[in-house]
Amino acid sequence: MSTTVVANGLVAKLRVGDYDGAVSAYYHPEIVSIEPAGELREVRGVDACRQKNEWWLATYVVNGAAVDGPFIAGNQFAVRYTYDVTSRADGARTTLDEMALYLVDGNRIVREQFFYHAPGL
Repeated sequence: MSTTVVANGLVAKLRVGDYDGAVSAYYHPEIVSIEPAGELREVRGVDACRQKNEWWLATYVVNGAAVDGPFIAGNQFAVRYTYDVTSRADGARTTLDEMALYLVDGNRIVREQFFYHAPGL
């Protein structure tokens, strides 16, 4: 698969909330996932990425989501995510805005890195 096929496939699955399907179809077994903050700043492996998704869904109620992109350059692509979420812990509702940069090797995503719009982070 080309980067374009991987990128479009990932975005299509994420737009409908199929996080596990996206991981299964497009993530390399040894993927590296990097966050700018939090306890799960860097995780390795597809199972760890699934656990991050489980944490996300256990932590937030997703009221709405927008997935923009992909924006492709060579073997990389970026996606912008905007989430309207409610914290399950305290009921606070907020908008989360982030970009992700993905690196493709062969037909799988081998690295993802997230960037947040969060003043003070």
